[in-house]
Amino acid sequence: MKKTSYSLLRSLVTLALLLGSTKADPHPLQDYCIADASQPFYLNGAPCINPSLASSSHFTTSVLSKPGNTKATLFGFSVKLTNVTNLPGLNTMGLTMARVDLDPNGLVPLHSHPRASEVTICMKGNLLVGFVNTSNYVFTQLLRPGESFVFPKGLVHFLYNMESMDSAVAVSGLSSQNPGTQVAALAAFTSKPPLPDEVLKKSFQISNQDVARIRRNLG
Repeated sequence: MKKTSYSLLRSLVTLALLLGSTKADPHPLQDYCIADASQPFYLNGAPCINPSLASSSHFTTSVLSKPGNTKATLFGFSVKLTNVTNLPGLNTMGLTMARVDLDPNGLVPLHSHPRASEVTICMKGNLLVGFVNTSNYVFTQLLRPGESFVFPKGLVHFLYNMESMDSAVAVSGLSSQNPGTQVAALAAFTSKPPLPDEVLKKSFQISNQDVARIRRNLG
């Protein structure tokens, strides 16, 4: 019995050490790795150009300088991201920048980033932000220009423009080159192939008519 307990304890300690050594993104192996998006390779990241070809232009972008199209979504928001195409110097750095534009009362709906934590800075307007932890406790904060808020990795969160007449702008930094985004409502009701109706009805305690209506509204 003691031998079994000792083996189990040793296995748990080993597992904890292994998990503690993992990282969301690998550390860079050199000062930089400029992305060569023209190469048809399938890698965890993008292949690099010859370091001797690097220039200052690889490390700068204007992609976040202009607002996105908030009319392209049902919720009145847009998100513009940096990536290895518009900012090649990001490659292997383990980060992403985003510009978020919201219409009056626009909403970035409940969503999560499975591979990144996020810090958001309100640049314009009054933003109500928040996330839900794994105990279903909600942390919310009203952000005014210049104020920041952190969303922990993988947790469901939102941004809502409290202004009914004016737009809002935020800038976010995420701790992954490819943070991923999963919008809760779209994942549940617009997946392909669709989730079984019975799963949705029991999960959300709704009727067949509700399932059909929500799917129709979400397009």
